[in-house]
Amino acid sequence: MPAASDREPARLPSGPTGPLMALAAFGFYATHDVLIRILGETYSVFQIMFYMGLLSFPMLVVILIRDPHPGTLRAVHPWMMVVRTVSMVVSAGGAFYAFTVLPLAQVYAVLFASPLLVTLLAIPMLGERVGLHRGLAVVVGLLGVMVVLRPGAQAITLGHLSALTAAAAAALSGVISRKIGRDERSAVMLLYPMMANVVIMAAILPAVYVPMELAHLAVVGVIALLALFAMTLTIGAYRRAEAALVAPMQYSQILWASVYGALLFDETPDRWTVAGAALIVGSGLYIVFRESRRNVSANRPVLRTRLRTETVAAPRPVLPEEPAFDRAD
Repeated sequence: MPAASDREPARLPSGPTGPLMALAAFGFYATHDVLIRILGETYSVFQIMFYMGLLSFPMLVVILIRDPHPGTLRAVHPWMMVVRTVSMVVSAGGAFYAFTVLPLAQVYAVLFASPLLVTLLAIPMLGERVGLHRGLAVVVGLLGVMVVLRPGAQAITLGHLSALTAAAAAALSGVISRKIGRDERSAVMLLYPMMANVVIMAAILPAVYVPMELAHLAVVGVIALLALFAMTLTIGAYRRAEAALVAPMQYSQILWASVYGALLFDETPDRWTVAGAALIVGSGLYIVFRESRRNVSANRPVLRTRLRTETVAAPRPVLPEEPAFDRAD
């Protein structure tokens, strides 16, 4: 019989409020990414990340003030926190760059591979067991990534490599968050990546700096607000509905990408991107729904990690005061 800590939170409502909040959140995130794409036509991604980090600090201060957990801002697991922090900054930078140089739908298709990588990383890092069904789903999803990229049939650009790196780094940061989240304060989990983002981007900034118009700086502020609104809605969604109902909503971003791409950038997903995305999304949904069935497996690395793969830009931190981490493995 599984321990209480192995069970999903009980008595969550099954109505539409949670999924609808998640849909709205991922719509905000998609708009966030479109604005990054637009700014990326003029400014380096490093400069965008630097200003976004600065404008996110007021949000961090509020979170620090409201944090009810006592303690210092020192990490309990400093080396794991360093790896997580680096992986979050890398995933943000990779996603930012990919959005500026690749079609939106293609970027999302690659980023959607991150839950598949969570399933694989959870085996050595969390001691999870992944059976035949989920193992085959991971293989199918990764084949979908190959269909999208079509190595040999098209040139694999730095943008493609950046998207792949972003997906892998997001998966790594998510699994580490699950591993150490029961010991670390939410404020610490938020503070380190945000500070690292500002410090690293500030060091790079002199080499890429272009004077930023006030209107464009205001757009950066809008991007930061969109990330805040989306994060708040995501917290609310997970509090109001089971993870199995909320997590699949992330795949709605492929629809947003198609609409925004057609309206703003004259982009239409080719048949290879559509086919590959279908394999990736299908395998991801299979894993989510299989993990949600209590009589199938007690191991739920994707649902318990609560990874929002396509929200790696910003960088978007682990959500505070959300039951994103089970307090026991």
